[in-house]
Amino acid sequence: MSIFVDENTKVIVQGLTGGQGRFHGLRNRDYGTKVVGGVTPGKGGTDVDGIPVFNSVKEAVAATGATASFVSVPPKFAAAAIIEAAEGGITFIVCITEGIPAHDEAVTYNRLKDEFPNVRLLGPNCPGIISPGKCNIGITLNDFFNKLAFLGIRLYTKTINTI
Repeated sequence: MSIFVDENTKVIVQGLTGGQGRFHGLRNRDYGTKVVGGVTPGKGGTDVDGIPVFNSVKEAVAATGATASFVSVPPKFAAAAIIEAAEGGITFIVCITEGIPAHDEAVTYNRLKDEFPNVRLLGPNCPGIISPGKCNIGITLNDFFNKLAFLGIRLYTKTINTI
């Protein structure tokens, strides 16, 4: 049984057209994760290896029914991307971005807690979450965790990580 993600979780990748977002988003898709869209402002209507790209999270959620977001954007855009995900209807957000100023992290966490109490944030600065054999959101090692199919794994580092 998966706690936060499973084989039915529909994921969008915020920053899919960037280097890291593309690499890990496609890797997650190839693992079997339902990566149903990407979000990059100004690049809506394009695609990345068959994954449609939208201009906003709200647009992506309306078109795909996504409930989870993988945030892979530069530090100066991460707080806004997290809030945009929550405002767009995403209920589970994974942010791998590191180097976000602590003040931005604290403000974002408090906004989520106050304005979007049903939204769960994992990160920032974390490798992500994996339900072995079902769903991988982030930068976790697919091959290693496939051998642990009986576990659900949430990985984190030393900065704020909330679920």
